Amino acid sequence: MLEFFRNITSRRDEDGASAVEYGLLVAGIAALIVAVVFIFGGVIRDAFKSTCSTVANNGNPTAAATCN
Repeated sequence: MLEFFRNITSRRDEDGASAVEYGLLVAGIAALIVAVVFIFGGVIRDAFKSTCSTVANNGNPTAAATCN
């Protein structure tokens, strides 16, 4: 009977630990995404502006673009 209660209590301890581990994993992934956006944000913005200008000018690089 004591062995049964030990198994139940040890299982509860592992569930709490794995919840904390998953929380830390999610926080780490979120921090990585934020860092990537701040590091590569300007490069990505410039790429989209260039694409927008090309599409707005119908492929004519000398026409005036209306992209913001």
